[in-house]
Amino acid sequence: MTLDVDALLDRRRLKRQVLLWRVLAIVLAAAAIVAIVGRLAYEERDYVARITISGLIAEDKKRAKAIDDAADDKDVKALIVVINSPGGTVVGAEDLYGRLRDVAKKKPVVVSMGTLATSAGYYIALGADRIFAYEGTITASIGVIFQATDMTALLERIGVKIEAIKSGAVKASPNPFEKTTPEARAVIDALVKDAFDQFLGLVRERRKLDDEQVKAIADGRVVTGRRAKAMGLVDELGGQDEALAWLQREKKIDKSLKVKDIDPKESFDWSDLLGSISGWQRNLAGRLALDGLISLWHPALK
Repeated sequence: MTLDVDALLDRRRLKRQVLLWRVLAIVLAAAAIVAIVGRLAYEERDYVARITISGLIAEDKKRAKAIDDAADDKDVKALIVVINSPGGTVVGAEDLYGRLRDVAKKKPVVVSMGTLATSAGYYIALGADRIFAYEGTITASIGVIFQATDMTALLERIGVKIEAIKSGAVKASPNPFEKTTPEARAVIDALVKDAFDQFLGLVRERRKLDDEQVKAIADGRVVTGRRAKAMGLVDELGGQDEALAWLQREKKIDKSLKVKDIDPKESFDWSDLLGSISGWQRNLAGRLALDGLISLWHPALK
């Protein structure tokens, strides 16, 4: 009788041990599945961001925020910047260049030039770790321009005379209602040269060019992507596919990662509502002029 009781107890104890091991195995298996699923989900969140900069370049708070968000987003493993622009304001280019350099401190940045990446468009490209251009891309046009309209002859012809009381001889000069004086011309000339020296110095620094190479592009000429490659202004010939391949090869970006566009227009701002009401006024102003110093080649204002 005692043996039967002991055997029964041993059997129950053995069953409990087997049950415990089974539960433990199930828990470990579930934990492993959760870990694998979690890792896959995490990896699927990772991506290569792409932003397109096109048209006339000016300061744009939505675009600036989109770039800053990409810099801070841990899911973004690299940034591709597609440029198709004739240029724009010096400050607009300077702002974008600085933001791209901030991104590059955290993750790789490459530029892919499209049909046109001139003046301020090229200035922005200097912020990347690597610049790609097609053979037929039009680029360079490294320079700065300040434009003013002289309407004095027209006003005289229609009998209109403008009088102005100014605090200084070069205040509000040049302007369309008076002839540009030599003093005013000298001030504007110094302004343009200072901005140009900044631009050219950045090209020299970022592209590691010597004096002869800098001299060859200091006259503001445009060149094809093929010539730009030979002159050291771009790194490789190709488009976005080649840029992505370089990221995968040189920066170890996973080939499975998708490329996702980041669109600054997706974020809503109350100023958009006001902007839609007076959009035609701003569009007209944009057609007529760009305030401040501009770095621009052959704008197509449509």
